[in-house]
Amino acid sequence: MKGRKRITFGVVIFPGTNCDRDTYHAVEALGYRARYLWHVARGIPQDVQCVILPGGFSYGDYLRAGAIAKFARIMDAVTEFADRGGLVLGICNGFQILVESGLLPGALLQNVNLRFICEHVYILPQRFDTPFTCAIPEGRPLRIPIAHIQGRYTYGSQKEKTCALFCYCDRNGNITGDANPNGSEDNIAGIVAPGRLNVAGMMPHPERAAEIVLGSNDGAWIFRSVERWLS
Repeated sequence: MKGRKRITFGVVIFPGTNCDRDTYHAVEALGYRARYLWHVARGIPQDVQCVILPGGFSYGDYLRAGAIAKFARIMDAVTEFADRGGLVLGICNGFQILVESGLLPGALLQNVNLRFICEHVYILPQRFDTPFTCAIPEGRPLRIPIAHIQGRYTYGSQKEKTCALFCYCDRNGNITGDANPNGSEDNIAGIVAPGRLNVAGMMPHPERAAEIVLGSNDGAWIFRSVERWLS
């Protein structure tokens, strides 16, 4: 616990964010430190080692999910933080914001069924050389919930197909069309920035699966991976 307390996660709050408290709680429940970062902040505090853009409906998802949040003052600071090698993770709406901001490639479109989906799914890590997957046992599917209507990922170009971080799968780890809840290209559930490993986004909510009382604690592996990477 002593070593984990030295790791501080910064949780960004935009108007409309609704998973900030969930994320803050998960971070502290796992033994780390958390601090909120307001959307008008001009910088990232020096003690923050990983910035999380949590889920929600930033600015009401007007125009497009994440399309207004990318202009928030703190996003300049998040970009500078990432450029210096700081770890940045976008979850659900946070993923959408990172894509809209150009920190991650591709686009997130409406689910193929045009409906909001809220259910537990299984995802399988595609690489283990990143700060967000390095502690996950290879070949182990993670049971983590999703809650989105605009989560269908599509690549911007062929070269970006190397950026897959998580793919939707069945409980046995098989990546199939039936296991794809939203129609994402190649079953993509999360990606890492091409050319650098410190920026990632994922649609599933690991903070909602960080304690067994929630039905799964598989989401804790993402936070434990950050711990291992930083140690």
